[in-house]
Amino acid sequence: MAWRSSNDCWSVADLRWHHVHMDDLVSQCVEAMADSDSAGSIQDVLRRAVSTSRLAESLPSLEPGLNVLFRDSNLTILNIVWPPNFALFPHDHRMWAALCIYGGREDNTFFRRQDDGLVRSGGKDLVEGDVQMLGADVIHSVRNPGQSHTGAIHVYGGDFFAVERSQWDAETLNEQPYDINSVNRAFESAEQAFRSDQS
Repeated sequence: MAWRSSNDCWSVADLRWHHVHMDDLVSQCVEAMADSDSAGSIQDVLRRAVSTSRLAESLPSLEPGLNVLFRDSNLTILNIVWPPNFALFPHDHRMWAALCIYGGREDNTFFRRQDDGLVRSGGKDLVEGDVQMLGADVIHSVRNPGQSHTGAIHVYGGDFFAVERSQWDAETLNEQPYDINSVNRAFESAEQAFRSDQS
C-alpha cells in the first residue's frame, strides 16, 4: 500500500503521489468530459493513472468517507476511504460511474428491480489496480471485507449530491430516498468500531 499505519489506523502524513498528482488526475477527468465518449475517456484516464503508480491522496487531511475532489453539475470526483469490515446498503446513482481502486478491496453486489423490490443479480470484487464502469441504471451495495482501509477514486457523470435517487434497507430491501446523512453516519460508525477494536 502507499500509506503506513500506526496501530492499524490511517496515517495521513505518509500519503504521497509517486508519478500522478491528484490535481493532474482531476484536470484530466475534467478535460475528458469534453470528449464524445466522456465515460470511456474517464475510464482511460483512471487506467493510466493506476497503472503508473498506486494512487495516494496528497491533500492535507483524509478521513474515512466521501472526500470530494471535484464537483460541478456534470462531474463529481470522490476519494472514498472505506473503513475495515464496512458494508454500505444498496443504492443507485442515476448517472454513470467509474470506480478505481488504489488500495485494498471493494466488493460490489449488484441488484435489479423486480416487482416492488430488489433481487440480487451478481457481483464484482475489485482489488488494487482495478477500474470498473457502472451504467446509470446500476443498483449496488459495497463492502470492504478486509481488516485495513480501502481507498478508491469514484468518478460520476453528474452532480453526485444533487440528483434525487434511492437507497434500500440492507435487510428488508425496502426502498427509501437517498440520504447522504445516513451514508455519513454509516462511515462514522464503522470507523469508530474499528478504532475501538484497536484500542
